[in-house]
Order: sequence, then C-alpha cells, then structure tokens
Amino acid sequence: QVQLVESGGGLVQAGDSLRLSCAASGRILSSYAMGWFRQAPGKERDFVAAITWNSGITDYADSVKGRLTISRDNAKNTLYLQMNSLKSEDTAVYYCAARRLGVAQYSYWGQGTQVTVSS
Repeated sequence: QVQLVESGGGLVQAGDSLRLSCAASGRILSSYAMGWFRQAPGKERDFVAAITWNSGITDYADSVKGRLTISRDNAKNTLYLQMNSLKSEDTAVYYCAARRLGVAQYSYWGQGTQVTVSS
C-alpha cells in the first residue's frame, strides 16, 4: 500500500515559479513509476508528467515541455514538480499518482493540491 500527500500549491502570478512536492509513505518499489496529473475546473484530469522511480526516465505532456520538470528524491521518497513561467491555463488541482511498471493505470493517488495562476 502506498500513500501520497501533495503540498506546495498556492496562488501565484503569471510568470512566477512554484514547486510541488509529493511525499510517499509505504514502499515505493524500484518497479514503480510516478506521475503528476492536473484537473482544471469543468475539465477532465489530464496527464502532466511521469518518471520511473528507479531509472529516472521522464515523460511530459506536450503542453508543459520546457516549463515543468518532474524529479524525485529516492532517499526522501518524494516526488517533485518544478513549474516555471506559469500561465493562467496552468490553474488546476494537481495530483500525484503511482503505478507499477507494465500496468497502464495508476493505482495510488494523492488528495491533490490547488495551483491558481492569476494573469
């Protein structure tokens, strides 16, 4: 069982930076991948970025490439999302999630953290 708790959200202005964190408790195995998703008001939850826990291979949605960076600290069992040059369209609830490699669906989800970007 894995528990995920996000933090770091808030209200910022367009162009600002923000770093989200996701603390994982329980056993994050080397065979896991972790990801960030976001859900804007009235929209479906969308994929943002993912990283394999062991090798650090990353994947990004085209809309965030070059502005958002996913990383992890294996020793601290923590996932990060560095967000730069924020835009109003980045406003959403951000969720972290975990899945086993080879399984398409994410099994574990955090409660989400709100990011609001004012223009």
